[in-house]
This record gives sequence, structure tokens and C-alpha cells, in this order.
Amino acid sequence: MSSETPTPSQEARASESEVKTERRIDVKKLLTVVPPPAMLFAEKAKPKQLHEKRIRLRYSNDVSPEEAKICSKLAKELGIENALEITVAGKKRFRFRAVIDDSVPYDYVYVNPDLMKQHGVADNSMCTIRRASL
Repeated sequence: MSSETPTPSQEARASESEVKTERRIDVKKLLTVVPPPAMLFAEKAKPKQLHEKRIRLRYSNDVSPEEAKICSKLAKELGIENALEITVAGKKRFRFRAVIDDSVPYDYVYVNPDLMKQHGVADNSMCTIRRASL
């Protein structure tokens, strides 16, 4: 008799097992549908161009008073094409015509020593450099 008609408890167990198998969802399948965060923000993310950078100011006798020598890599990062602005100690600002030279080290800018001594700026001072227009 038990083989022909299932008891109510057997029916309940069978329906529970079916519900459990239906509710189990494979997490890996769900993750394949969700894109990674890098893909979500890739369209909006643009390479940031630096506006300014803190570097060392060095004296060089072969630079004229209206010029400053800068590395080509640093000039490209800051968007410097023909003019730059140097700020020393947040108070003294100078504008120079940019001379792009690969022989200059990356973290240095070369300026005329007579001009800097006249304004009280020492060799190897920290300064902020940014793009400017003449």
C-alpha cells in the first residue's frame, strides 16, 4: 500500500527538496553577468594631467635670465609647451620661457643664478612648477 500512494509527510519532503534545488543558485554564474568595477568606470576615467609638481630648482650659468630648462618628460606631463611658472616658498613667482632639454634630470629645473640670487632664492631650493602662458 505504501508503494502506491505516498503519505503526506513523504509528499512534503519531496516538495521541500524540489524547492531547495530550485533556490540554489550558482554564485559563479551570477558573477559572470556582473562586470568588474574597472569596466564600469573605464569610459569615464581619463588619464589625469598634472597641473603642478614640486621639484628642485638648480642654478645653471648657460641659461639666460628669461629662460628655464626642463626635462621633456616633465614638460609633457605638465603640458608645458612654451612657458612655465615657478613658485618658490609660495611667495616668489617667476615666469620663464621653457627650454625643453633631455639632458636635464626629471626632478630638476635649471634657471639663471644671477636672477635667483637677486631675488634671494638659493640653489637646490624646492619649488612648484606649472604651465603658464606668456
